Amino acid sequence: MLKRLTSKKAPKAIGAYSAATQVNNLIYTSGQLPIKEGVIPQGIIEQTKASMDNIQGILTDNGSSVDYIVKTTAYITDFADFADFDKTYQAYFKEGFPSRTAVLVSKLPKDALIEIEVIAKMKEGN
Repeated sequence: MLKRLTSKKAPKAIGAYSAATQVNNLIYTSGQLPIKEGVIPQGIIEQTKASMDNIQGILTDNGSSVDYIVKTTAYITDFADFADFDKTYQAYFKEGFPSRTAVLVSKLPKDALIEIEVIAKMKEGN
């Protein structure tokens, strides 16, 4: 089963992509820019929160949650921001952390400092 997913808790796509795609019991989110109420907040801490909140919204609207994240990929534009990103990211997880890859990139859309995508398992019974 393949299903395109949306969420009212995440910003509208800025290109030709879905917020997420479900394949069987897995949800693959598109990269979530740190757009909050139509704007990108200042600083890596607030941007990380915005991206993670967008992901959390997509997952909860579609039968999952951050507790079910299997893998995260984070794209970050300045390695000097990594420690603040990591500390902010950690706060979203209660027990252990998913697998993660962090990739240093030269630029992101809308001059964002971070973009995050995840793969998450559906909650049991969904």
